[in-house]
Amino acid sequence: MNKKPDLLIINCKELLTMRGASKKPKAGQQLDDVGVIHDGAIAICEERITDIGETKTLKVRYKDCSSIIDASGKVVSPGFVDCHTHAVFGGSRERELVEKIKGETYLDILKQGGGILSTVCDTRKLSIDKLIKKTKKHLDNMLAHGTTTVEIKSGYGLDLENELKILKVIKVLNETHPIDIVPTFLGAHVVPEEYKTNPDQYVNLVIYMLSEVKEYAKYCDVFCDSVAFTVEQSKRILTEAKERGLSLKMHINEFKNIGGARLGADLGVVSADHLDLITDGEIDELVKTNVIGVLLPGVNFYLMNNNYAPLKSMLEKGLPIALATDFNPGTCPTENMQIIITIACLEMKMSTEQALNASTINAAHAIGVANEVGSLEAGKIADIILFDIPDYNYIPYHFGVNNVEKVIKRGRLVVDNNRG
Repeated sequence: MNKKPDLLIINCKELLTMRGASKKPKAGQQLDDVGVIHDGAIAICEERITDIGETKTLKVRYKDCSSIIDASGKVVSPGFVDCHTHAVFGGSRERELVEKIKGETYLDILKQGGGILSTVCDTRKLSIDKLIKKTKKHLDNMLAHGTTTVEIKSGYGLDLENELKILKVIKVLNETHPIDIVPTFLGAHVVPEEYKTNPDQYVNLVIYMLSEVKEYAKYCDVFCDSVAFTVEQSKRILTEAKERGLSLKMHINEFKNIGGARLGADLGVVSADHLDLITDGEIDELVKTNVIGVLLPGVNFYLMNNNYAPLKSMLEKGLPIALATDFNPGTCPTENMQIIITIACLEMKMSTEQALNASTINAAHAIGVANEVGSLEAGKIADIILFDIPDYNYIPYHFGVNNVEKVIKRGRLVVDNNRG
């Protein structure tokens, strides 16, 4: 007999479980199944789901439970897992939006000293306390919109002192904020201004940093692209990171395809992110080596380009895909996974079911937490969203607003957007 629940959620109009994929991410036709239970219910005890099924069954089984949330008319799903963000940074870059509207490209702005390097300058100026305060606001926004687990990368420090500063901010917030945070070291974001004439010297510095940052980071990421690091430089960094026990990620094929996908396949990265310019042959290589493709359509939308990742080929070839915001101050300044789902559906022709699986269970696989979160199944952490909507297709349909009514994190109500 299951333990008496601390909380019982009943009468869920559509209970989206995303079940059955905790050991292996969904691919192909599996992404079309969101595991709906109509008139569903969830029992929660000590932060975890202890039972899930139809309301009529669980109401009888747990008739003595005193704490009940009536989700009549609501759509209920796992909390969103935002598996690619750069949420710790100083300053903002709204002026660049004006330049983009006038016709300047991201690469033009970067060459003029804007882009990532301007954020590096602003981030270096802020203390740990100020960065914590600023980042907490972003996390609060994420939580209010249904994100309960997030990956945060460093990468706006680009020297040992400031990369450590960012990772320490992530550590403090992971210990104090309701959202669970997975930390990633991205010292190889771009080459900082002071190393422009000798980028290999900066690669040496990143490799040196690995020993200092490994206690704070789960992953090492590298931006392997024409604007950042070559394949050979990326290989050096990632090989060293792997030897130090860090799992691997890569930014690839955002601006130019320079061969990063094959390197990622060879090294066995957990995820390859962006993939806008990937070829069919490269997709095949990622599939063979069990790499997850993290798609970031908010970036294409915000940069006003049409280089969306080739979703159709990815689905046909069986590549597991995840969605994320890529929240950052320059190329996708939104914390809202709901609008990313809308963009994925409208611009990439992703179905709602595919987008929801990509934003929950597959995203959890992309950051190594699918055994704990990403689906609603007995034994998993009770991270749950209640949407005040008629059906789940309403999530991408009613965009630009917050469709979330309540968020439950580790079995505790942490957001109630109906409260004044």
